[in-house]
Amino acid sequence: MCFSAQVWTDYRKYVRHYGAKVSIQEFVELLERRQAGERIVLPKGLTEAFKALPQSVDEERCRDLVLAYEAAEAARIEADLFGLRRRLADAQRSLAVKPTKKASEDQRIAGNKIERALSKLDDLKRTQRRERDDRVYAGSYCPVMVRDAAGQLVVRPMRYQCRPAGMPAAFDKRYPGLYNARRDNLSGFWKSVYAHTHAVIVVEGFLEHVDRHKLEGRELAPGEEPEDMILKFAPGGGELMQLACLWSHWTGPGEDLLSFAIITDEPPPEVAAAGHDRCPVPLKSANVSAWLMAPMPADYQAMLDDRERPYYAHQLASAA
Repeated sequence: MCFSAQVWTDYRKYVRHYGAKVSIQEFVELLERRQAGERIVLPKGLTEAFKALPQSVDEERCRDLVLAYEAAEAARIEADLFGLRRRLADAQRSLAVKPTKKASEDQRIAGNKIERALSKLDDLKRTQRRERDDRVYAGSYCPVMVRDAAGQLVVRPMRYQCRPAGMPAAFDKRYPGLYNARRDNLSGFWKSVYAHTHAVIVVEGFLEHVDRHKLEGRELAPGEEPEDMILKFAPGGGELMQLACLWSHWTGPGEDLLSFAIITDEPPPEVAAAGHDRCPVPLKSANVSAWLMAPMPADYQAMLDDRERPYYAHQLASAA
């Protein structure tokens, strides 16, 4: 399962590279919903893009919404820190008088929470770009390229976890793995979306969970427990990947959701040897336009077969 990908978070890259237009009003609406208190997770790379040289009234609105949200979030974290520091000081005073298990636990818990809060605050305020800023995870949003009814390429904000139209609102909670669409199930589980609504995202690499013993090409030793590791896979030559995706527009009472899933297939030998059993499908540039023509009749399976086949190098994923 491709649980995270290193994506193009700056929608302007799609404009420059593909000549796509941006559905900027949908980005405005998404940011307004977040500002109103809805839980909407955005990669830092996307919010930083909104703050960089807005070129229209709508882009200025996006920038202002991002700045207002960040100011409110910083104030909330600062308020939490005030309470946590008071809790830590109380615990330390209690320990100075008489060591107790409760005071010791209060000190440990408050200290850990302070550390996490300071990390969040630092992340919120920093301006230096880091690799993780462009990572999208299941449940978070990023720019996605589709084709509209007039045939124009359009960049829209979508959640990375697909909820097909017509399904119950709780469908993606019941099936939390719907950020990936297995190729062998496109005509089954995904038949309402496959060959109807296709999308593309551009990525530099993808992240996967693997067991250490599989990465090392061995069986578990007697009594050994599996150890989870996170690897980043990326083309060894640094090529970008145009990943084949499915998307859907779900509507329900009080909710309007654009969401997508990355199509995955059997892994190439180097990914399998590293301990993982799935791999996204990178389209050839010559097939991107045709892939996005759905629902027009075409041999979409042939496009998935005629994919780019880079050699995937891997490394331990950086937390930076």
